[in-house]
Amino acid sequence: MRFHLPPPRRSRHPLVRALSLLLGIVMLGVLLVFGLAVAGVLLLGGGVLLAWRLWKQARTPIATAARPNRPAPEVLEGEFVVIRQGPVAH
Repeated sequence: MRFHLPPPRRSRHPLVRALSLLLGIVMLGVLLVFGLAVAGVLLLGGGVLLAWRLWKQARTPIATAARPNRPAPEVLEGEFVVIRQGPVAH
């Protein structure tokens, strides 16, 4: 069973058609402005949050500041398990 909507009845009066077109354009404009306002608030809020985090991070003392600058170690420290697959060649 299919659901069919009745065909929309378009007015034949040219003034009603022009007003409905104008109303549609105005509604699109309002939606566009509202969307841009929401996007602006989100961008502004994200920028403020990012600046606040960076400012907060810059104010915290760095624990490694007392140590001299050393290069990063080239060895990863940790516990490793060697998994052998197949026979071991001696």
